Amino acid sequence: MTDTTKGEPAKTTAPPKRADARRNEQTLLDAAAALFVTSGVDVPVRDIAAKAGVGTGTIYRHFPTRAELIKAVYRHQVDACAEAGPALLASSSSPFVALGGWIDLFVDFLVTKHGLAAAMQSEKPSFASLHLSFLDRLLPICAEIIRAAKEAGELQPDVEAFELMYAVGNLCAGAGSDLRYDARRMVKRLIAGLRLSPA
Repeated sequence: MTDTTKGEPAKTTAPPKRADARRNEQTLLDAAAALFVTSGVDVPVRDIAAKAGVGTGTIYRHFPTRAELIKAVYRHQVDACAEAGPALLASSSSPFVALGGWIDLFVDFLVTKHGLAAAMQSEKPSFASLHLSFLDRLLPICAEIIRAAKEAGELQPDVEAFELMYAVGNLCAGAGSDLRYDARRMVKRLIAGLRLSPA
């Protein structure tokens, strides 16, 4: 292909490189997110690189500082949680099952989020903007699943998205601080208690 304005061949290799770079970045973010949940945000970069199957230099090319990596993981998890909502509604056996699956993902996000908040104490304004974006993205998704579950007669009619997300957030607040407390078990009990029993 020729650039008719300059009479020179147009570059055709840039888009594939950008696509490869995006795939590499997604792989890195998936690996970092998983390790942040199990090992905290201070997990060594070499561990993230090993899980992603890349060298540490690749991570630093994408994310020169740990703070940039942490922010990217936060956004990545928000996006993944948002995208999972419609997919779960389409593939689950019922809207209530979809709600349970989505809440599981939300819990994964919250466990990491608390670590991210602590790691970013020196960048509170930046973190605040991320928190607002998290609400903007996830609240409508939760509301959509709740509405479907209500319409299917599976969920108590007074359940609201904000209250549910707030309650789950509070249950997850102590996750990891005491081995006697199992946040996931308590969240599952909460969701089970919201199911509308058949008449």
